[in-house]
Amino acid sequence: AQRLGQPFVAENRAGAGGMIGTDLVAKAAPDGYTLLAASTGPIVTSPLVQRTTYNVERDLTEVAITGMSPYLLVVPPNFPARTAEEFVALVRARPGHFTFSSSGTGATAHIVAAWFHALAGLDVVHVPFAGSGPALTAVVGGHVSYSIETLAATGPLIRNGQLRALGISFERGSTLAPDVPPLARLPGCAGYDAGAWIGMMAPAGTPAPILERLDAEIARAMGEAEFRERLANAGLEPIHHNRDSMRGYIAAQRRGFQTAIRAANIRIEG
Repeated sequence: AQRLGQPFVAENRAGAGGMIGTDLVAKAAPDGYTLLAASTGPIVTSPLVQRTTYNVERDLTEVAITGMSPYLLVVPPNFPARTAEEFVALVRARPGHFTFSSSGTGATAHIVAAWFHALAGLDVVHVPFAGSGPALTAVVGGHVSYSIETLAATGPLIRNGQLRALGISFERGSTLAPDVPPLARLPGCAGYDAGAWIGMMAPAGTPAPILERLDAEIARAMGEAEFRERLANAGLEPIHHNRDSMRGYIAAQRRGFQTAIRAANIRIEG
């Protein structure tokens, strides 16, 4: 607002995992005055597992990614494996015995976990919950063996000793959890680079000069320490992808998630 001299109003349209708000922007006039606070769920994962009232590639266009949240493989403190390597060996040795929780069938966390399982060759049982809170509570209580959830959700439980982190989903690791090794280092898991992102999109047909100006101002804002600190405090690593880079990243993420969805036969009817 300060840089553009225009007021910005956040209009929350909750529901359907972000698809209601996404649909509103997909059908809005492409004049630069209606923008989408975009994220992984409604843009990448939801269209892969269910029918949506919008077509991301046809109805929306990229502006920028501003932050990404890594996922952590977490276990209770008394879990016998102390490292990711030990975890994989233990789970492989007992197919179908171990359980993992997620925030729901077809949720990003479910697909991120399924991708890891497919690469690591793990045969486990999925226990879906209505949200990451209950999913992690089940791990803390020992009702479920482990979970792969966002740093934002797992961080407080790790800090107070209720959970242990064995690995992180970013291929190069994360400055937000520098002591947690990437799961991509495990045998068979090269290329595993999963995360939840947030950013901005606009209705398709929005004039290129508007999109370029928005991206440029986002890039300038992301150079400010205060902005980056606010993202980090929310469990998001400040990572800027411009329009072209965002398009390529989403396409690559879609391919990886599609592999996981097919391997785990994930589908939501409706």
